[in-house]
Amino acid sequence: MKATQCYHCGDSCTNTIIHFDDKKFCCNGCKTVYEIFSENDLTCYYNFQDNPGAIPNEIQGKYDFLDNNEIVEKLLEFSDGDSQVITLYIPHIHCSSCIWVLENLHKLNKNIASSQVDFPKKTVRITYNATKTSLKEVVLLSSSIGYEPYISLDDYTSGKKKVDRSLLYKLGIAGFAFGNVMFLSFPEYFEVSEFWLEEYKNVFRGLMFVFSLPVVFYASNTYFISAFKGLRSKILNIDVPIALGILVLFVRSTIEIVFDLGTGFFDSLTGLVFFLLLGKFFQQKTYNFLSFERDYKSYFPIAVTRISANKEENVQIYEVKKGDRLLIRNQELIPVDGILINGNAQIDYSFVTGEAAPISKKSGDKLFAGGKQLSGVIEMEVLATVSQSYLTQLWSNDVFKTEGRSQFKTITDTISKNFTIAVLSIAFLATTFWLFVDVHIAINVFTAVLIIACPCAIALAAPFTLGNMLRIFGRNKFYLKNATVVEQLAKIDTLIFDKTGTLTTNKENNITYNGSAFSASEKILIKSSLRASNHPLSRTLYETFTEVTPVEITNFKEFIGKGIEVSYNKNTLRLGAASFVKNTLEENTLDTAVHVSFNSIYKGKFTFKNSYRNGVKTLFNTLKENYELAVVSGDNQGEKEYLQQSLPKDTTLLFNQKPADKLEVVATLQKQAKKVAMIGDGLNDAGALAQSEVGIALSENINVFSPACDAILDASKFVHIDTFLKASKKAIQIIKYSFILSLCYNIVGLYFAVTGQLMPVIAAILMPLSSISIVVFTTVATNFLGRKLHK
Repeated sequence: MKATQCYHCGDSCTNTIIHFDDKKFCCNGCKTVYEIFSENDLTCYYNFQDNPGAIPNEIQGKYDFLDNNEIVEKLLEFSDGDSQVITLYIPHIHCSSCIWVLENLHKLNKNIASSQVDFPKKTVRITYNATKTSLKEVVLLSSSIGYEPYISLDDYTSGKKKVDRSLLYKLGIAGFAFGNVMFLSFPEYFEVSEFWLEEYKNVFRGLMFVFSLPVVFYASNTYFISAFKGLRSKILNIDVPIALGILVLFVRSTIEIVFDLGTGFFDSLTGLVFFLLLGKFFQQKTYNFLSFERDYKSYFPIAVTRISANKEENVQIYEVKKGDRLLIRNQELIPVDGILINGNAQIDYSFVTGEAAPISKKSGDKLFAGGKQLSGVIEMEVLATVSQSYLTQLWSNDVFKTEGRSQFKTITDTISKNFTIAVLSIAFLATTFWLFVDVHIAINVFTAVLIIACPCAIALAAPFTLGNMLRIFGRNKFYLKNATVVEQLAKIDTLIFDKTGTLTTNKENNITYNGSAFSASEKILIKSSLRASNHPLSRTLYETFTEVTPVEITNFKEFIGKGIEVSYNKNTLRLGAASFVKNTLEENTLDTAVHVSFNSIYKGKFTFKNSYRNGVKTLFNTLKENYELAVVSGDNQGEKEYLQQSLPKDTTLLFNQKPADKLEVVATLQKQAKKVAMIGDGLNDAGALAQSEVGIALSENINVFSPACDAILDASKFVHIDTFLKASKKAIQIIKYSFILSLCYNIVGLYFAVTGQLMPVIAAILMPLSSISIVVFTTVATNFLGRKLHK
């Protein structure tokens, strides 16, 4: 009789069959999961594939330890106010339906705000309302629908991730089997008739078959699983030809020994898997090294203000230690966990949770890394040193990915698919030909073609090249969010620059004041207000009040693109544009100025003579050959004439542009099929940075760390933008050269394979060698390119 399959998990209903909604289930757990999906209109889960679910295990009382708040605090990634964030490792994640249901948890529990799956790491990052649900309820929900998380308190307390040694085990088993099978094949190789007696022949062949079993069903299972998932999703991935080759070798060899037709190809089979895994092991070790250098040595070039002995100093974030006191200005990111000492804290944790509602904090409250201060200046004491990997994780948060960027297709997206189709076609055509000539050679030809033409070398070219470029750029103080940004940079044809804080530097500006004199209390209030702002003009003006001691400001408001309003001791100060301070239209002046008023009485203005960065003129003249250039500024046209004389004639100059206007400029160019990079200071340019194909935030000794940008460039490297753009284009050229090199390997190898001159075991040795040569080529080429960047 045909066994009845469970509608949810696909297992056979051997003991009991539970009927519900005209469907059959193997247990109440599977039926419950189906009921949950039905009640929440999520039954389209089953449209992704047949029987996609997992059998829910017995979880009654299993997670009672999550009622302990101390344990929960150690597990949580973020906890503040109403929101908590947890990243759970879920081993059962294996396909698109898993991703779909886990990213729709908010439909199963309304108190879950969002859930994002990281498929390669098999993790899901869940944000939920801690006042209405608990971590235990979230875990129980996930478990009840077949996605039970793996929670190890030891991993969290030690801060170490569980090391996956499965590849090492598989490599050891394949190597052991390969050595023994080769040894057992010696009598066949040397035709030792005195030893190779009929009574021992079957024993040796049987032993070779036994040694091959763990190689096929354990050591090479990842290739079969990957190929099966790809085919089920109607995708021909690079593991299809490998899995097919292994399967053909095993089936043919088994048939030969069962029917006493020959000794089979167990030596080729075990050798093939061993050398495949050896190549993968080499790849993993090399790429892990690149990732290590990226994660822990490429520190972001942002600084934070540390207070010591009533002195303020800017230090790199990785120099911050436990117990230090930090000054966090308006719109600055909190880089570490700490305790609020004083100030009016309004913290925006959208960087962490995706929710933009600010949270009020009072003195003594805990502040979490990743929050952004929205209301003036605060002081905090550091509880832990900076976790750069955590900042990297926040920066790469999918919350901040725009639809256009997420649809970007990498250089290897279509090549692997087309390559696999070509390889399979050649293999079947060549095999068909040899079947009419020599059946014994046909099986060798089929297997050798599949192995020698493995697209692993093509698949390795991009990740190794781009991974190494991330490391090289980082060493040169140009920090990219991920490897895809390198490819996006190479496609850029239009560059838009902000002016203030980007083309200009606040370190050499000349400032003059025109207006009535300030009293001592007014100077204190001005400096205290400027102290809380991160705008380049505010920072520059703040440095001029050297003899004034600031006071704590609690009522602070900064209007982006307009100015600052502060209330203190019944006095109201306004600093900023003329229209904001004087409530009138802008004056017909061409100067960059900050106007001042106290209690609605106009006092005067500070006029800035901008100092442009060294090399701006040379940079623009270099860029004009290959890019369309534009300067989009929120300032007035005071320096339009100077810029027209200094910059190339074709440079577009736009002034009086509000943040929304800058975004619209980028969007308009994109409608004209332009690939736009926006370079700004990250303050008033967040919208334009997010809209552009590549947003580059310039950092000059300030803690501006915007999730909207794709790259952070140290201000000292500003004039090298052209070099970085050229390097990204050359990186893509290196990848293309790697493709050509790999293609040459494949053409030569295919010739010998198709003509029956190449044994599968030799193909298995040559295949990882070709992959290793590609890795060596890309590494040497990118390192050579990196040395040019240092010059």
